[in-house]
Amino acid sequence: MARAVSALCLPLHPTSASWLNAVEGLFALLSKRRLKRGVFRSVNELKDAIHDIIAGTNANPKPFIWTKDPNKIIAAVKRGHQVLD
Repeated sequence: MARAVSALCLPLHPTSASWLNAVEGLFALLSKRRLKRGVFRSVNELKDAIHDIIAGTNANPKPFIWTKDPNKIIAAVKRGHQVLD
């Protein structure tokens, strides 16, 4: 008997990954500022709205500033390794 193969593959990413948080923040910004209540009559209008938000964000960039103590991060990683080993 043949096994069913799923056509959908969802990779597992840690939610604490800083790049993932940055992407999530960008989508939240897009949704909150422009897309949530917007009416778009074409795909091009939607793309233009997204590009406008990105251009506005890039015009006034804010650097990412770490707020957590690096020693606490390193200690947490070490604890994680101990649990996994």
